[in-house]
Amino acid sequence: MSKKLIPTMMVLLTAILLLATLTLIIIMNLGDKGNKKEPTIDEVVKVSVDVPEIMTNVKNGDYVKISFKVQTDGKKAMQEFKKRDFQVKNLIISELSELEPSDLDGKEGKQKLEETVKEKINSLMQNGKIVRVYITSYVIS
Repeated sequence: MSKKLIPTMMVLLTAILLLATLTLIIIMNLGDKGNKKEPTIDEVVKVSVDVPEIMTNVKNGDYVKISFKVQTDGKKAMQEFKKRDFQVKNLIISELSELEPSDLDGKEGKQKLEETVKEKINSLMQNGKIVRVYITSYVIS
């Protein structure tokens, strides 16, 4: 009876060790995803593209001069974004033409525009995505 008990115990002990190891690996991988660090400024700049100043009218006939820096999620997305520059400019002009100057007032108005532009550009993108849109200059008259 003891000859059958030893191999059974070895199999059970091995199975328990394998399960414990697997559990530890899963917990460590899930922990790493939660602690994802922010990219450095050098990493952000490497995958960012400037949208040169655009001057267009807003809904009430006033003019706005605005430029952006767009952060992509990688080199492929950055390259695609550069190729889509005419579509991006068209999108920005279209969005601005539907806004009243008061829609761009304050921090909240500008953040809303940044988010809207980001969402619209992302709907065009096929090789990556836009992480963030920054307004780098802004004048309305």
